[in-house]
Amino acid sequence: MPLHPIVARVTDRIRARSEGPRATYLERMAQAVSSGPVRAHLSCGNQAHAYAAMGPDKAALVLAKAPHLGIVTSYNDMLSAHQPFERFPDLIRKAATKAGVTVQVAGGVPAMCDGVTQGQPGMELSLFSRDVIALAAGVAMSHNCFDAALYLGVCDKIVPGLIMAAATFGHVPAVFVPAGPMTSGIPNDEKSRVRNAYAEGRASREELMAAEMASYHGPGTCTFYGTANTNQMLMEVMGLHLPGASFVNPGTPLRDALTEAAVERAAAITALGNDFRPAGEILDGRAYVNGIVGLMATGGSTNLVLHLPAMARASGVILDLQDFADLSEAVPLMAKVYPNGLADVNHFHAAGGLQFLIGELLDAGLLHPDAKTVAGDGLAAYCQEPVLTDKGLRWRDGPKTSLNDRIVRPAAGPFAAHGGLKLLTGNLGRGVIKVSAVAPDRHIIEAPVRIFHSQESVKAAFRAGEFTTDTVVVVRFQGPQANGMPELHSLTPTLSVLQDRGLKVALVTDGRMSGASGKVPAAIHVAPEAAAGGPLARLRDGDIVRLDAVAGTLAALVPDLDSRQPVVADLATNEHGIGRELFAAFRRNVGAADTGAAVVL
Repeated sequence: MPLHPIVARVTDRIRARSEGPRATYLERMAQAVSSGPVRAHLSCGNQAHAYAAMGPDKAALVLAKAPHLGIVTSYNDMLSAHQPFERFPDLIRKAATKAGVTVQVAGGVPAMCDGVTQGQPGMELSLFSRDVIALAAGVAMSHNCFDAALYLGVCDKIVPGLIMAAATFGHVPAVFVPAGPMTSGIPNDEKSRVRNAYAEGRASREELMAAEMASYHGPGTCTFYGTANTNQMLMEVMGLHLPGASFVNPGTPLRDALTEAAVERAAAITALGNDFRPAGEILDGRAYVNGIVGLMATGGSTNLVLHLPAMARASGVILDLQDFADLSEAVPLMAKVYPNGLADVNHFHAAGGLQFLIGELLDAGLLHPDAKTVAGDGLAAYCQEPVLTDKGLRWRDGPKTSLNDRIVRPAAGPFAAHGGLKLLTGNLGRGVIKVSAVAPDRHIIEAPVRIFHSQESVKAAFRAGEFTTDTVVVVRFQGPQANGMPELHSLTPTLSVLQDRGLKVALVTDGRMSGASGKVPAAIHVAPEAAAGGPLARLRDGDIVRLDAVAGTLAALVPDLDSRQPVVADLATNEHGIGRELFAAFRRNVGAADTGAAVVL
């Protein structure tokens, strides 16, 4: 199929916008590649330090004739999704020996769990942890010993941070190795019901704890379609996973076989072989457009609207929010996975999953079919699914039809004609809204505002019974400069209850909502943020605000907004405690939300 005209136009626009930075980036990568295998340039003393603990592999490392792979791991057992990585280094070493290559753990990166820090002070470090991860992975790769890298990461900031590092070391091939989702727990609608009941005081804390523990119950990614699982979709659609690797459960023979195959593939694509695939060549404009298309088709996490521009900039590609909005108009919503539906990612995978979806998008001309991937040239291989046979791991054609059209549908008969992400502009700034789970009669909300400077104050007002009429809840001073831009996910039950009571409510914030946000209209990532003197700092209680997701506007319907003096909030309480003092330099130097809220790039 010819490329869809909007996809072609957006790609051309990105290419033109990125011409200078991309050319500079590619020149730097070419210079690094032309220097030859990296270990040849290390002194004998450098190499002796690097190989001192490598035992029987020392001789092969000194000869430098076989590829040497580096592992960058985000293992810890605080994250259920990353706990399986504990055994991956040993598995990878055995696979490397079998493949005739050597491997070392190059280094580790931090990985915090947003599920643990939701609504807590630690969440104010969450977004910044992405840049810390990029820095830590850069330190790991700075030893300059490796012919290819295996990046072990899954969750919210970890994959974007690792991509930023992989792009920075773009002369080195990179294969991303996932751990897979946990098995399904209690139904997502039951979990949501208990959360809402607790918010209204109709369920006890013991009942809430039982529901949460039954939902998040074992090793693997949380099974809703939040940021972590959106990351996994991205890595596959962008060609950095092996085909079909994203949603295979941990601890299974197929999961282990895919990890071993990732080692073999990483060894095959180094500069020492005849299929050299450096990460910088894979991470081009086509890859990022394909990633955005996948985001829209699956109704993925709004957090990727922050992460993708930061990731892309690391490889000399400049994305704009308009790119997301235009692609959302072209791409149909083909999946319904919680919080956009009742199914979880295991159900999505069983219904045909990414292999069916990628095939449909290719047939509709919505993906670049010629994109370079770790598996080969073009995305056709990603229509295949991995299976274990008596001859080992093999790939076969994936499903050509949906196995459950309540979960995934063809491009010609989708759940919605558009991807569900809208750019909002107006006199309050620029932001985005995800409407894939919002009822059409709530796409336009016009109401007086109530202004808050923390999510706790919103919940206190709710408990006091102060919300009795239609309201636009404005939570400002939640941007990256103000307090690190924590997710405001803990407001979801509160606002959902108000909506269920028949009120028209919306959230407007310069902060973030989680990939688990859902049916309440929320204008998020509004920039410039209030702490930078943005328009949200000029709003007053009672002002009428119109959020129009149909027209793509966000406006205060007051005549004197521009002439008002912006409010200056006391942000002293955001500056210390739970490590926040360590990130003062990040808050001072962070970029705006609409360019990725990055510090290091």
